[in-house]
Amino acid sequence: MFRARRLAILACPTLLLFAAACTPEGSLGDAKSSARPSASSSDGKGGGVQLAEAMNQLKVSRESRAGYERDRFRLWTDADHDHCDTRKEVLLAEAVKKPRQGKSCRLTGGEWRSYYDDRTVTDARKLDIDHVVPLAEAWDSGASKWSAERREQYANDLDAERSLVAVSLGPNRTKGDRDPAEWMPPAKDATCTYAADWVATKLRWNLTVDPSETKALRTIAAGCPDSTVHFTPAPR
Repeated sequence: MFRARRLAILACPTLLLFAAACTPEGSLGDAKSSARPSASSSDGKGGGVQLAEAMNQLKVSRESRAGYERDRFRLWTDADHDHCDTRKEVLLAEAVKKPRQGKSCRLTGGEWRSYYDDRTVTDARKLDIDHVVPLAEAWDSGASKWSAERREQYANDLDAERSLVAVSLGPNRTKGDRDPAEWMPPAKDATCTYAADWVATKLRWNLTVDPSETKALRTIAAGCPDSTVHFTPAPR
């Protein structure tokens, strides 16, 4: 099941694939954020690609937001019909202290670590589920050509551990639809992890990057020599 697999990665010291995220080297996070793996998902080959090298796999292209509307991406579906929609699946999976789950997946209690600002949150209402690559950015860089079904798949991508993350309201609202040339998480230890997550998501969904985004990511990658990107191409 997705939820069990997603929860399993929180114990990253036992997972060799994501071990880099659990060390103090490479600015991937300190002990307080060590539950976060270093990239969005496994490529199934056990190795991954260095962040700077992964950048070479991205296609650079100009962006266009013509025709974008947020409701072109159907949000928070319940694909497995267990009464827990996408938002609640992510909250359950990323909780460092699991909330109580009541009727119709009503969640109470729990504790989460927002890696964007390195804060502990104990009220799920104070968390957003962030699309690491925002919906508008996805539209700009390729999703405008997708079917409605594929955009729905992107908006509810529970098969990649890092496409969707539970984070504090403040930094997520500040981020909006901006890319790494315009916004990065305020927590210093989040820089390398966020860049790896961003690149992994773009590669997973075959999305392009614009010139200013590429320049910013390359600058970040130069300071993150130990960051590794793992991704699985999104199913068709």
